[in-house]
Amino acid sequence: MKIHFLGAADTVTGSRHLVELDGQTILLDCGLFQGFKTLRERNWAPLPLPAREIDAVILSHAHLDHSGYLPALVKQGFKGPIHCTQATRDLAEVLLLDSAHLQEEDARRANRFGFSRHAPALPLYTVNDAKRAIAKLAPLPAGKTARIGKVLAELTPVGHLLGACAVTLRHRETTLVYSGDLGRDSDLLMPAPQHIAHADVLLVESTYGDRLHPPEDPQQALGAIIRATLRRGGSVLLPSFAVGRAQALMLVLQRLKAAGEIPEDTPVFLDSPMATAATTLYQKHRRLLRLAAREANTLCDGVTVVATPQQSEKVSRTRYPSVIISASGMATGGRVLHHLKAMAPNPKHSIVFPGFQVGGTRGAKMVEGASEIKIFGEYVAVKAQVSHLEGFSGHADANELMRWLGGFEHAPAQTWVVHGEPAAADALRSRIGDELGWRVAVPEHLSQVSV
Repeated sequence: MKIHFLGAADTVTGSRHLVELDGQTILLDCGLFQGFKTLRERNWAPLPLPAREIDAVILSHAHLDHSGYLPALVKQGFKGPIHCTQATRDLAEVLLLDSAHLQEEDARRANRFGFSRHAPALPLYTVNDAKRAIAKLAPLPAGKTARIGKVLAELTPVGHLLGACAVTLRHRETTLVYSGDLGRDSDLLMPAPQHIAHADVLLVESTYGDRLHPPEDPQQALGAIIRATLRRGGSVLLPSFAVGRAQALMLVLQRLKAAGEIPEDTPVFLDSPMATAATTLYQKHRRLLRLAAREANTLCDGVTVVATPQQSEKVSRTRYPSVIISASGMATGGRVLHHLKAMAPNPKHSIVFPGFQVGGTRGAKMVEGASEIKIFGEYVAVKAQVSHLEGFSGHADANELMRWLGGFEHAPAQTWVVHGEPAAADALRSRIGDELGWRVAVPEHLSQVSV
């Protein structure tokens, strides 16, 4: 068995782990690189093998840093199936179409206003490419073994996101486990990750490998920010991941209103077509959630869904205090940029980032204290109150990662720490070696190992 680390080896994005065994080639995840420009440019780099030589893809979950390169892979000639859970398939359809639309819009805007040094600027992939990738999504039931060529594959739920699973591959005497992204033990929406008993080779994520979630209750913290902002006549902008985070935020806002911790008549706007579609899918797959049916079915009660760009612009111009949930979660694109441009210069407003911010993104820069940010080619002053509530993160922290690792009955022969920034990956590597005594390493980008 050979593993070729094509992404998420020296960074937290771009998950692509190529497994070769007995003449068969399987790609575990097929994600976009995000964040710093040097990382985003990797999305345009050629793969080390022709896409047509990859036999199958298995997705751990639908987030774009794990699925967002699929349309490019298909565009390059990939012909095989893309396996995942049914919930991941449903979410991936929404995410990939939205990503392709944004790619096309960004290229059109760059050509219109001259943002790009390329003439003409081209999208990485198109909506038609995304549709072709979606047609290849082949659902597998979680918890059951399926044969993919010469390999037995199994998906194990790990929380984090609707449909998210760890991937187990068994071939002859060797078992490889890839964690995907692990969720939290006490996530607002998803059950705790299920444990796996055995792995000869383990690939484990390390997004929060060097830190713990803050002890503060994120619901109480958000409630305090909203009350303070409303008192000074401002509005609260929540740049949110449309899938998972937006639904958790609506749940918390419902609970805050029900407890009388924020005024019941506080207007709440959901300004993200993708988040609206994803909320419908969360309700469709509510048996996968840890919520009671009543809470799952009433997520949108009292929420104004913003359907059109014209309605979104009207929300941006409103002077009445409100709470706005808008994608994207790291302010890298989407309708949230128009709200940021309108709200960031005004100290009455609050901008709250409820989750992890990849280095190099607008969200990360604002959390780090940037006094201005670039939006649509212009610099915009940041005078609004900026907060970062990591307690809303859907990722397991360092202690939760170690608890999940402790569920293996025996030490894997080799553990590789992936999907983390260098400091986080190395910190988890150190803990695994010191506390568990396992053989563990952090791979380099594009490195290849034989196991």
